Amino acid sequence: MRLGIIGGGLMGREAASAFGRWFVLNDFPVQAELVAVCDLQDKLLEWFRGVPTVKLFTKDAAELLRSPDVDVVYVAVPHNLHEKMYLDVLNAGKDLLAEKPFGIDLKSARVIGEAAKKSGRFVRCSSEFPFLPGAQRAMQAVQSGKLGRIMEIRSGFWHASDMDPTKPVNWKRQNKTNGEIGVMGDLGMHAVHVPFRLGWKPLRVYAQLQKIYTQRPDGKGGMAVCDTWDNAMLHTEVSINGEEVPMRLEMKRLAPGEMNTWFIEVLGTEGGVRFSTKDPKTLWVFERAKEQIWQRIDLGYAMPFQTITGGIFEVGFPDCFLQMWAAYAAERAGALGNRFGCATPEEALLSHELFAAALESHTQKKVVALK
Repeated sequence: MRLGIIGGGLMGREAASAFGRWFVLNDFPVQAELVAVCDLQDKLLEWFRGVPTVKLFTKDAAELLRSPDVDVVYVAVPHNLHEKMYLDVLNAGKDLLAEKPFGIDLKSARVIGEAAKKSGRFVRCSSEFPFLPGAQRAMQAVQSGKLGRIMEIRSGFWHASDMDPTKPVNWKRQNKTNGEIGVMGDLGMHAVHVPFRLGWKPLRVYAQLQKIYTQRPDGKGGMAVCDTWDNAMLHTEVSINGEEVPMRLEMKRLAPGEMNTWFIEVLGTEGGVRFSTKDPKTLWVFERAKEQIWQRIDLGYAMPFQTITGGIFEVGFPDCFLQMWAAYAAERAGALGNRFGCATPEEALLSHELFAAALESHTQKKVVALK
C-alpha cells in the first residue's frame, strides 16, 4: 500500500510516523510505505526529506495525484478544501483516508459521500481514539449485554488550548475555513464514532452552543474575528431495544485543565463502563450486586492489531494512530475480520446531519428531530 500525503502539518507528520513504525505490527497482511508528500510550505516538505521512502516532494496536489506510484492518499487540510481535494483524489482513481469532518458542511459531505460511492474507491474517515484498549473494552462490555437495560450514554472530546485568550487565531476559529459547525467539525467525529458504531443513531437533538472568545490576536499586531462555536453540548435521544435513552455528546475547546481528553460512559441497570484518556490505563466497570461497586481495572497494551509491544506496557496517541491506519489497510485488503474499523462515509454523513440539526436547534432554541 503506497501512500501519498496532501497536507504535511501536524497530522501528516503523525501519519509519516505511523508508516515508519509499520514493522511493529505482528504478522500483518499489508505492507505500507509513504512515497509522496504535498504541502505548500517549504519547511514542511523539508521535514519529510528525513523519511527515506519518500521520493516525490511537491507543492502541487495534482502532481501527487498523477503519480502511478501512489495507491492511497491521506488528506489533512482545512475543512473548506475537503470537497475539492477529496473529489480530486477519487477522480484520480486513488483510495482515500479523509480527515474529519468530511467536508465543511452537510451539503459538502453529501457531495463527497455520493462521489465516493460512485467511484468505487475505498474511502474512510479519520478517527483514532476508539482503537485504544479502554475504548475497545467499553464497546465489548456494551455488546456483551451484561449492562442490562441501557439508561444513559455520555461521549465526548475536550481540550483546553483555547483557554488562553492570547492564542493567535487560526483557520479552525473562522467559519469561512472551518465551517459554521465550529467545534463540532473539529472534534465531533471523536464523540460520535463509538456511539454510531454501536448503532446509536440520534432521534432528536437539543443543542447548547457557545462562542466564548469572539476575537483573537491575528499574529500581525491586531485582532481577528473568531466566529465559530467554541463549545458544544448535544443532548440527544437514541433508541435501544425499543426504549428511548438519553445520550449526551460533548465537544469543547475550552474545557479547563483538559489537555486532549476523549471519554465514553455507558450506564445500565445491571452494570456500567467508563473510560477516559485522562487516565489511559484505567477502565472503570460497575456491577450491581447487594453492594453497588465501581471497580478499577488496569489495562495493558491490548490493541485490535497485535504488535511487538509487550502487554504490560502503556499506550499513547501514536499507538492508536498506527492502529487506525492498520484498520484502514486491513479492511482495504479484505482482512479486517471482526475487528473495529475506521469511520465510514455513512457515519461521517450521519455526523453532519446531526451537526446541522444542532445548529438549527440552537438557533431556534428547540428540539430538532433527525430523519
